[in-house]
Amino acid sequence: MTAVTALINEVYEVAEEGLWATGTTRSSRQEVASLTHAGEITVARLHEELVGCVRIQQLTAGICEFGMLAAAPKRRGTGIGRELVRFAEQFGRDAGLDVMQLELLVPREWSHPAKEFLAAWYGRIGYQVVRTGSIDESYPELAPSLATPCDFVIYHKNLHA
Repeated sequence: MTAVTALINEVYEVAEEGLWATGTTRSSRQEVASLTHAGEITVARLHEELVGCVRIQQLTAGICEFGMLAAAPKRRGTGIGRELVRFAEQFGRDAGLDVMQLELLVPREWSHPAKEFLAAWYGRIGYQVVRTGSIDESYPELAPSLATPCDFVIYHKNLHA
């Protein structure tokens, strides 16, 4: 659990730089352990080395969601993220679900290079924006930890297209 938590926090520290108040971390060992025990965390290993992870959860009767997607920085560009997303999508199909959802936290008043990269990447792999929601609405407990106003952009992909 410690290694997975460290990977998530390392990746999100860069991917969400400037969005959170100083000292805020993406996840805790306790949260990762709880999600793992619930069967929601999948890890990727390469020759016994932890190289990535993703959280997959069913939201409704027809929709599942992936999040906490993290690929080891030294392995970036090797397809680990893409394979974890494919795994999540296949999980959804195997469960008989129709839609995969993801949420992308974005600053409201400025452009974040990592978020722009992810938005373009998600579009290339078939995800479409379905709505934008305020973090205050979706996760009011997180809003006070933000360093800048942010929104969640919600993406969907039809798993049977």
